[in-house]
Amino acid sequence: MKKLAFLPLLLAAAWLLAQTLGDPLTEGFRNVEVASVSDAMEQLYGQRNYMSHEMRPLSKTKFAGPAVTVLLKKEEHKEGAAASQGMLDAIDAAPAGSVYVMVLEDGADFAGIGGLMATAMKYRGLTGAVIDGSVRDTPQIAKLQFPVFSRGVAPSTTINHYRFAGANIPVTCAGARVNPGDIITADEDGVAVVPKARAAEVLKKAQELDNTEHTMIPFIEKFRSIKEAVAKFGRI
Repeated sequence: MKKLAFLPLLLAAAWLLAQTLGDPLTEGFRNVEVASVSDAMEQLYGQRNYMSHEMRPLSKTKFAGPAVTVLLKKEEHKEGAAASQGMLDAIDAAPAGSVYVMVLEDGADFAGIGGLMATAMKYRGLTGAVIDGSVRDTPQIAKLQFPVFSRGVAPSTTINHYRFAGANIPVTCAGARVNPGDIITADEDGVAVVPKARAAEVLKKAQELDNTEHTMIPFIEKFRSIKEAVAKFGRI
């Protein structure tokens, strides 16, 4: 009986260990360059799976995780926050390690999230947010050190201007198709999307491309020739 009493503690310890170690596939994407992921998708499938150059980070960052998607449709109304409740529910239901991917229809001049939503995301354990629209409360977000990509910064609100249109549905975010659970990987070069069914193959190829490029750097330093390096390694 005494041994059984320790079972909940052992299960809790195992859960905490799993959270610390993370999913090996996601961890792999956190350790490769987004440029290599983009190249891997193009070389393997002939697809462009990265977001518009307008999608930029608020600060230096690198992250990866499965997508939780949210769509807001532009519509003037007087219902207040009630019409946006679904986007808050999506945050509170998102698993730790997720990336919150929000699309605002024609949203360049509207802030999809601010300091309060970013705080909730951080303390629920989300790994980052990608907003096809603008953000606000940037000093608070910077203080939180919560990674956010957006198309811009604006002081506005979506309340009374947008209506929640769905969560965990397919969306097009800054030109890239995102399905719930797809891997979002981001660094200072931008944001790439990896379909979850292809994630293992894309990661393997991206790691190969990373390794090749990192091997080329000392070669170029030594022989002072980019032409010879490309001829030898076949990457540029």
